[in-house]
Amino acid sequence: MKEIQSTAAPAAIGPYSQAIEANGMVFASGQIPIDPSTGNIVEGGIEQQTHQSLRNVKAVLEAAGTDLAHVVKTTVFLSSITDFANMNEVYAQYFSQPFPARSAVAVKDLPKGALVEIEVVAVR
Repeated sequence: MKEIQSTAAPAAIGPYSQAIEANGMVFASGQIPIDPSTGNIVEGGIEQQTHQSLRNVKAVLEAAGTDLAHVVKTTVFLSSITDFANMNEVYAQYFSQPFPARSAVAVKDLPKGALVEIEVVAVR
């Protein structure tokens, strides 16, 4: 196993790695919409927060030597399922066919009051 770290994405806020590479697979921890330059959640609604979460995912994947085109599975956590359609519009701008498999679920709360958190599994 190899730990993946990127300064272009927020540092882990607990006892976990931004990502782990194992056997050519990259398992990225969930990314919330923290701007790594400020350490704060980006201002705005679900659209702005989805963009930032995916920019953070992209940075972690690039540190691992891969990219969004190599994502095979995503999990999207939403603080409100009513944000699904707006999140989905932004999400579609980052992925192309064949789209990764995906789960999207509503959860009670997310760290730091985020509206969205996105985790991915990618291949190298």
